[in-house]
Amino acid sequence: MATDTAIFAGGCFWCMVEPFDQQPGIQSVVAGYTGGHVVNPTYEQVASHQTGHTEAVEITFDPSVISYAELVETYWRQTDPTDAMGQFQDRGDSYRPVIFVNSPAQRATAEASKQALIASRRFADPIVTTIEDAQPFYPAEAAHQQFYQKQPWRYAIEENGGRAQFKAAYWHDDAKA
Repeated sequence: MATDTAIFAGGCFWCMVEPFDQQPGIQSVVAGYTGGHVVNPTYEQVASHQTGHTEAVEITFDPSVISYAELVETYWRQTDPTDAMGQFQDRGDSYRPVIFVNSPAQRATAEASKQALIASRRFADPIVTTIEDAQPFYPAEAAHQQFYQKQPWRYAIEENGGRAQFKAAYWHDDAKA
């Protein structure tokens, strides 16, 4: 079976695993760090906002079961694409929304999806999510993996820190939310 990878940043990586994790065709969803200048950073280093990294998830998927375009659509429904410097209660550059692309095909798909979102006029403010070339991805420490399953009560606090309300307000009319 051939697999591909997708990398998305959308605020705290704890909240970005669950929406992808249970979908058909998903092999793994790994929380980690990307886009910075420190090799193999720690959570504490990234949290200091000195490494340039963004918290992200790396998704390994079977493109014969789920397409990259479907993953991008799921991504939009998890983030506030109008907030360039964080997501919900998580503030700063390590929480910025980014679609990291691994190929020209992924870039074309992501750009087309972004243009479609802009054209939909779902958001009054400009769409500021960036689309950038993938950089080395470093898995986060074990405590951060599958956080929604390990610590569901803390995950619920994070999810209810504005993300769930935002999703309900902007995607309430969409069955994929």
